[in-house]
Amino acid sequence: MKEYTKQQLALRNGQDRPEVWVAYKGLIYDVSSSRLWKNGNHYEHWAGQDLTEELPDAPHTAEVFEKFQAIGQLL
Repeated sequence: MKEYTKQQLALRNGQDRPEVWVAYKGLIYDVSSSRLWKNGNHYEHWAGQDLTEELPDAPHTAEVFEKFQAIGQLL
């Protein structure tokens, strides 16, 4: 699996490039297909970031990431 830095992840925020990626527990997920991540924004969360520490505040569990393909590892 390809590895990406936090800086590379930050570029995939739905604004600078068409990709919308987020990280969770060291894996990077492509959430571009989700209507809930349109333009890289999902409620008060932004794409291009590691969301591991923010998940406890979400109304859903980590199982939500099973809907998306893991496309890389966060260094």
